[in-house]
Amino acid sequence: MAKKTTKPRPWTKDDIQMLKTLVREKTKTSVVARKLKRSPTATRQKASALDVKLAGSQKSTKPNRRRV
Repeated sequence: MAKKTTKPRPWTKDDIQMLKTLVREKTKTSVVARKLKRSPTATRQKASALDVKLAGSQKSTKPNRRRV
C-alpha cells in the first residue's frame, strides 16, 4: 500500500492572527495546534519564524536548587 502524502497547507493571515492571539493568552502549544488544525511541530516552526514565544517553550532562568 502506498504511503499517503499531504501537501503543506499555507498559513493564512487569519491563522497567523489566531496563533498570535492564543500565544498572548498563554495557551499550550498542543491546544494552539489543535485549534489551528495543524501539527504541534508546524505550529512551533511558524511561531519561531514569527519570533513568537509559545507557552512552555521558555526555559527557566532560575538555577536548579536541590534540597539536602
